[in-house]
Amino acid sequence: MKLPPAEWTERRGLAALIAALDGKARFVGGAVRDSLLGVEVKDVDIATPLLPEDVMDRLKAASIKAIPTGIDHGTVTAVLPDGPVEITTLRRDVSTDGRRATVAFSDDWQEDAARRDFTINALFADPETLEIFDYFGGLQDLERGQIRFIGSAAARIAEDHLRIMRYFRFLARFGLHELESEAFKACVDAAPLLENLSRERVADELLKLLATDDPRLAVGKMLEGKIFGHIIAGTDQQAGAILDRLVSREQTYAIMPAAIRRLVALLPKDRDRQSTIAKGLKLSKKLQKAIVDRFPARPEGEANLVTGPSPDADNIRALAYRTSVEAARDVALLFAGDDALPNMLSQLESWQPPIFPLTGGDLIERGLKPGPIVARTLATVEQAWIDNGFPDEEWVRDFVDGLDFTRRT
Repeated sequence: MKLPPAEWTERRGLAALIAALDGKARFVGGAVRDSLLGVEVKDVDIATPLLPEDVMDRLKAASIKAIPTGIDHGTVTAVLPDGPVEITTLRRDVSTDGRRATVAFSDDWQEDAARRDFTINALFADPETLEIFDYFGGLQDLERGQIRFIGSAAARIAEDHLRIMRYFRFLARFGLHELESEAFKACVDAAPLLENLSRERVADELLKLLATDDPRLAVGKMLEGKIFGHIIAGTDQQAGAILDRLVSREQTYAIMPAAIRRLVALLPKDRDRQSTIAKGLKLSKKLQKAIVDRFPARPEGEANLVTGPSPDADNIRALAYRTSVEAARDVALLFAGDDALPNMLSQLESWQPPIFPLTGGDLIERGLKPGPIVARTLATVEQAWIDNGFPDEEWVRDFVDGLDFTRRT
């Protein structure tokens, strides 16, 4: 079998890179897998029996910029006009501890394939002939939509605990079948080991999983196996049902997946606990704020711990103004009732939050004394403007004219 024609194989500089490696190279991993599936290829990886120092010398001789990004583990990055390409020397594991591996370089293609995680990721393709090399039945698994560890699932997970997360991510992305019982049991048994990994690595895999088109099967199995308890400190008791409703709504209204929106669906509906979890996952300040924006405080009363805050058509644009249109749309998708949702989404479509047409300087010009009272008055006027549906500047002027500045000190 051969790799089908693909645009990425014609990237500028790639032919020169292959020539510099003198035929001692094969495409490997995601680029091969995704080309066979007709999926857009983003990253190109090359495997070679050449030692990394030799790779560096060859690229330099060919005037190709090379960066020793992971040279101790055999990886060199070639900087090409259409994007970087990672070149990694064939390897075998000498020892592993579940977080990192000590490797030895090899010249055996099958030995290198055997240390990879899943059969569908261990496919090689010759750059010249496009012939595919499949040592572990990856082509058949790809055709069937079966995600299968190479060899023993437990052994592969023991080598790298993050493979638990990767297994469910690939299940969400490519899996057409229920997962294998042996693989599921191995993931469940080893789930406590996820707590030994850096939170950044775990969070990165979690967000990638949640960004897939439909993660419901994978997430459902993770909830069933109580794997999430070792990833985040608690999930919503009805997380599966909430996620199912959310993804169904996304599909109904043709809204692109968003990992943060789906993460909020899984998190407990309590701001303090959400904040603790977000910090525990070492999420960026930007992502932490995004979570807060998607779980607004309810004006009166406590949020329902199952469904969260209940937005309505009267305040959805106000929420968009205070946060963002994207955040307000996510809140509607997450928490609005079925009857209210279409109107709320319609209100947000193509709507741009207006700019508040009043400044503190305007108030001072009208006789308000400088000081904290200016900020308080400005906030009062702005809230009234929001409550009245963002009327025009004339409305704001009339409202301000009606204020008694003599009583504001």
